[in-house]
Amino acid sequence: MTITNPNLEAQESDIRPFRIDIPQDDLDDLKYRLSRTRWIDALPGAGWKYGVSLDYVKELAAYWEHDYDWRKHERRLNEYPQFMTTIDGANIHYLHIKSPEPGAFPLILTHSWPGSVVEFLEMIGPLTNPRAYGGDAADAFHLVIPSIPGFGFSGSALDAGWNISRIGRAWDTLMKRLGYEQYGSHGSDCGSLVSREMGMQQPEGLLGIHVLQLFSFPSGDPAEMAGLTEEDQRRLQFLGQFFKRAGFNQIQQARPQTLAYGLADSPAGQLAWIADLFNGFGDHVDFIDRDAFLSNVMLYWLTNTAESSARIYYENIRNAEAAQGVNAAPTGVAVFGNDFKSIRRFAERDNSHIVHWSEFERGTHFAAMDEPAVLATDIRKFFRRFRDEISPSYGNAAGPEPKPQN
Repeated sequence: MTITNPNLEAQESDIRPFRIDIPQDDLDDLKYRLSRTRWIDALPGAGWKYGVSLDYVKELAAYWEHDYDWRKHERRLNEYPQFMTTIDGANIHYLHIKSPEPGAFPLILTHSWPGSVVEFLEMIGPLTNPRAYGGDAADAFHLVIPSIPGFGFSGSALDAGWNISRIGRAWDTLMKRLGYEQYGSHGSDCGSLVSREMGMQQPEGLLGIHVLQLFSFPSGDPAEMAGLTEEDQRRLQFLGQFFKRAGFNQIQQARPQTLAYGLADSPAGQLAWIADLFNGFGDHVDFIDRDAFLSNVMLYWLTNTAESSARIYYENIRNAEAAQGVNAAPTGVAVFGNDFKSIRRFAERDNSHIVHWSEFERGTHFAAMDEPAVLATDIRKFFRRFRDEISPSYGNAAGPEPKPQN
């Protein structure tokens, strides 16, 4: 990042405490809009065939309007230290939870689309303080959990060009700004893409990446298809079915702003748009805790970031730099049973140093929410190999942050 104005440089390096405090008028407006939803006339018995089930959205919207308590979940989010900083012109909101254990491993966690920092709430305790959860204190992490630029409390004020390459560089800046010269990266979905991109960028101090997916597909060379196992063939069929139903992918790559008018104006529309992928297009409905899911939706609705978050698809597809080349960083992969499954042959073509590969029968695309204990265990296992390389001083001095204000 090149900065010519020293005052701007000082401003960009500032770390500001942040606390969530949503005006009551915003919550009242949400309830009013939900009460006035104009519902579609879906085909009888359509279920999830044409998109998200009408019965499902009606039921969940009614729960959102009458029973869901945002203030309860707002308080929970505010239990964790939160901050804002500016990197490359973008506001970055992040949680920073330091472990009580000396020498804990610094780790940045990157959420998905259509996810948010809410994805990782159930993993914060077990990862930062494993001793309190019956684990080994030597497995502790310092956690940095940012909201991707254009998502959640990072806000919608975002210039063009924020693709995964730019996010990866920003994350390295963030970790160094917090005093972490050595660290690891984990993510799912968009977070997997960012983590892999960081592996290709190879910033000094990035020791390894752990992801839930490696998006490596056949190149079209017939030789690649020779000798595929039956399991690999099943995975290819699953991938094909996934992309047939993943309408969000095509729309957000092509016309995210057109879509966003409806999402920004209708909470039921925003709810349905996010619910499709969270429920595996109807393949695994309600695997995610209902309140956790709605808290995630709230971070899109309350911050009016439908357009800015969807735009990442547009930026990525038009950026020839992103996702090109081979990732040579030490890489760990956790493949969950109800997620689409990476195919190792293609993954190893694009990632030359896969040193860890786990397969689990359960868990979805959002395993941090529905299988947090399993995922936390796999993250610990992968990063143990790097612990001798980090400085023990991190436990006492992990960045120039002010204390959050109450």
